[in-house]
Amino acid sequence: MSVFHSGLLVLTAPLSALSLRLVPILASASRIVEDTLYIHLQPGLSLTGSSQPRSTYVPATPEVYSLINKLYVDADTHSHLDVRVLLTNIRNQSLTPQSLSSVQNLSQPPEVILTDFQTSDGGQYNPVKQCLERYATSSYSCRPNLSSVLLYPEYEPTMDESELPPWEPDSDGGALQSYSDVVVGGTFDRLHNAHKILLSACCLLAENRLLVGLSDKGLLENKMLKELIQPYEQRAEKLCEFLVDVKPSLRYDIVPLVDPYGPSITDPDLECIVVSEETRKGGVAVNKKRLENGLSELALHEILLVKNPRHGENEEEKISSSSIRQRLLGTLLQPPQKDPARPSRPYVIGLTGGTGSGKSSIARHLEHLGAFRIDVDKLGHEAYAPGGPAYEQVVEDFGKDILNEDGTINRKILGAKVFGNQEQLKCLTDIVWPVIAEMTKRQLNEAAVQGKAVCVLDAAVLLEAGWTDMVHEVWMASVPEKEALRRIMARDGLSEEAAQNRLQSQLNSSQRVKQSHVVLYTLWEPEATQKQVEKAWALLQQRIGRD
Repeated sequence: MSVFHSGLLVLTAPLSALSLRLVPILASASRIVEDTLYIHLQPGLSLTGSSQPRSTYVPATPEVYSLINKLYVDADTHSHLDVRVLLTNIRNQSLTPQSLSSVQNLSQPPEVILTDFQTSDGGQYNPVKQCLERYATSSYSCRPNLSSVLLYPEYEPTMDESELPPWEPDSDGGALQSYSDVVVGGTFDRLHNAHKILLSACCLLAENRLLVGLSDKGLLENKMLKELIQPYEQRAEKLCEFLVDVKPSLRYDIVPLVDPYGPSITDPDLECIVVSEETRKGGVAVNKKRLENGLSELALHEILLVKNPRHGENEEEKISSSSIRQRLLGTLLQPPQKDPARPSRPYVIGLTGGTGSGKSSIARHLEHLGAFRIDVDKLGHEAYAPGGPAYEQVVEDFGKDILNEDGTINRKILGAKVFGNQEQLKCLTDIVWPVIAEMTKRQLNEAAVQGKAVCVLDAAVLLEAGWTDMVHEVWMASVPEKEALRRIMARDGLSEEAAQNRLQSQLNSSQRVKQSHVVLYTLWEPEATQKQVEKAWALLQQRIGRD
């Protein structure tokens, strides 16, 4: 069986029976599709006979809503799949049932059409496949040379399933309440299946417009691993692509959200706000503000959080973006730039991180795993030492008052002169950075002579000094600023203000992440950091072709 990047899964079983079959159906589909899988619910669709089957509207009942939730929850097992349940033919209660006739364009046109449609001949009835392909191409934009597959999950129907009555559209008014304009807010980082459940609820409830407040700037400050949150533009693009795919008939307004309320407290056309268990209080606060502004209250539609039974250590119990970001730790975030002029051996990792980030402990663990460690910070101390290559110039430029009685440079006195003074700091770095770079290159040459496979440059100022031309990859140690402050104050006996000044004189974590290939986080217990380092080391060995 060929594997396709994108596919369309047409589910024709009765909805009540389908809920029992989703796990084997998704497992079968995941072996055929490796990227984007669109799911189209069309219970009762007939793929036999001479007439051309057409999509018809399915009422947006609580049963359908629950099934969509289950689809996304079950799909979370197949992490490689971007599952999108199409809502085009699922109607609100106020809309008139009718046949769908227009062809919907999808962002990833399907290459293969799959279905759970059952035949008695083992799936070899070609007219069914031909009818399926005609049906798919008449409903959605598909790739040329579309293939089709009839799925037969390996399971035995239960007694409950065999007694289920045939599915018939609910025409007695049991559909979900709908609203003209709906609002929702969130970070929507690395769009996952819990996000898709939330957004699908919004799309089912909305008849005309969905307003999405996308968290930005100050609202991201307290997020776990905020440095790894995708840029606003990228999140907005992915969000818009998903929404237009699943329900193109709606109007979507995506706006930056820089405070907890945004336009939800000023837009008079809004009728409903969709919240989760965690954000219900926020929805109540929105309504309080709306009343203060002379606007009507919004209906609150609350969805349940989706539990993640496979959550890892230090991860949230629910499906969440922060857990996804944690799983990125130790992995390659962007491909390294290849420089033909740089020797392939030893393979050089430049390890950087701000003060208090835990960089040195990571470097020591990499050394334990087999890396040749070059302590660039220690080379800096040697450069400053009496007789060292930078000693005379530093004393000449900054005065003898920086010297201790034994003639060594008092780094605290020197630091006080340069921290917060960009001109003085540049004067110092112009002296010492070129010297340290030459000392580092000599050690790299020595490592090559010894036949070392991997070197780690343990260098706090790797990025600031522009030493990335000496390394193949940049790895960074990161920790929240509050924790870094606590560590600096405890380690160096500094006041909070002095520790803050030291941090502000360095690149912040977000600036480092943009230039890094691998990120390691040291907030948790040492064992958690070691696991990240070992994961990063194992993946590195794969990249450089070592067992």
